[in-house]
Amino acid sequence: MRYFDKNETLLLKRSFAIGLVGIVLCLVPLYQNYSPFASNNLINIVHGVGLAAQMFALSIAVLVLRKRKIETSVKEKAQKMTLILAVSIMFFILAV
Repeated sequence: MRYFDKNETLLLKRSFAIGLVGIVLCLVPLYQNYSPFASNNLINIVHGVGLAAQMFALSIAVLVLRKRKIETSVKEKAQKMTLILAVSIMFFILAV
């Protein structure tokens, strides 16, 4: 079963969960920059995985927006999710 055939609310829940994981993974390098206790070993990989997770969540939210027959409440949630994820991706690209 493809993603385009799945329920919109399920896709938005997955997008939210993946986006939240991506944001948390991108917060780790910011903490590492200001903490003397964290190690420097794999912090760039963690940041890259966080950005990739946010991009994947953004693509799922855009996929929901591209569906033809969706409710207005689901469409508004997808628009908000797209805006929030786009802003967070831009912030984490510019912050580190």
